[in-house]
Amino acid sequence: MKRSISMALGVVSAVSLLLAGCGDDAGSPAAAPTGPVTLTLGGWTLASTPEFKALADGFHEANPNVTVELKEYDATNYDTQMIADLAAKKAPDLYIQKNLKPFYTYQSGKQLLDVSDVAKQLGDKVGGLSAYQVDGKTWAIPYRQDSWVLFYNRALFDKAGVEYPDGSWTWDDYAAASKRVTTGLKGAGSKAFGDYQHNWQSTVQGFALAQTPGAKLDSGDFGYLKPYYTRALDLQSAGAQQAYGTVTTNKLTYQSQFGKQQAAMMLMGTWYIATLLKQQSTGDAENFAWGMAPAPQLDASTTGTSKKPITFGDPTGLGINPAIDKQKITAAKAFLAYAAGEQGAKKLASIGVTPADTGSVTQDLFALKGMPTDELSKFTFSTHDTKPENPVSKHTAALQNILNDAHSAVLSGSKPVDSAISAAQDRAKNEVLKG
Repeated sequence: MKRSISMALGVVSAVSLLLAGCGDDAGSPAAAPTGPVTLTLGGWTLASTPEFKALADGFHEANPNVTVELKEYDATNYDTQMIADLAAKKAPDLYIQKNLKPFYTYQSGKQLLDVSDVAKQLGDKVGGLSAYQVDGKTWAIPYRQDSWVLFYNRALFDKAGVEYPDGSWTWDDYAAASKRVTTGLKGAGSKAFGDYQHNWQSTVQGFALAQTPGAKLDSGDFGYLKPYYTRALDLQSAGAQQAYGTVTTNKLTYQSQFGKQQAAMMLMGTWYIATLLKQQSTGDAENFAWGMAPAPQLDASTTGTSKKPITFGDPTGLGINPAIDKQKITAAKAFLAYAAGEQGAKKLASIGVTPADTGSVTQDLFALKGMPTDELSKFTFSTHDTKPENPVSKHTAALQNILNDAHSAVLSGSKPVDSAISAAQDRAKNEVLKG
């Protein structure tokens, strides 16, 4: 899964951060330092990724004695460079956990400070905290938590004569609606598809892992993927979505497919909100009414607005370099508490970024120009049971690489579903899980 982050329109006023309490030897996460402190924070592509500067500036506004300086890394090679800097004792005081794939490497390599006290202070309002817990301790704090939802184009649904998603859909309902919309649009003279499925393995495997009871990535048993791939192949065959080969060969982008009204529906992470708002404001996307609905569910037990729909998405976290000067730990923990708390969440929402604490910023985000105003979109943004796409394990990265090969083999038609799954299971057993 990849993220595309753009600055959205709208400004949300930051509220002063109240820090209280007294420090101890490790530094209390709620204690503001009394003397001047300069922290360094590692990030990537600073010119086009505004969240790092927004958090650094916001924290400095609330704590004038603390300055957070940004250190830029290459986005593609971020983890490789960070691991090298940590080994060479040149890494910044604070650094981003970009996704969960390398978290095991950082944590098992003792490159993260225990921040369980910060986690305890934040409580259960912050999504994704459990992903960073190992052996009863918390090693990083999520400041953003994107979740996959269903974006839909109201105008295309109207043209097709099909009712909007209502939050009650299972996957069968979704597939049937995509076919109906496709038929309706063709009848109205439109070449748009019912849905667009991007070429990432996330679009199939993320949902299958999150929603299937008992499914475990590191079990080596990937049978849970079959119904999800069978459905995707059926939608391709029915002409309700672009074929995988077309998507990859023509290098289609999900932003243009939905933004240029080539598809009526698209499953994507909530990071796309900022992109769509920005592109509609600049003309890079067409202007049309859109909304969000929960991702389709395995069965009716988690559908409807009285339930919590199950979806997936890795958090993005902040960790503290254990080699940090001990005199800076108090400030570093206070920064983590700020970034993951309500005030940091408001800063992120003001630029269209989805924070880990979504509940406190729903009203702010939906006040931005271009956002939908319906209640289902608000429910979708704020209410979900988000499972990690990359459950923390020493095997995760290798297994995901194997499953990515299976993904392309199935959707390109080079292998039947059963054969591709069987081959992936054999590789997992012999290459990764052996011994």
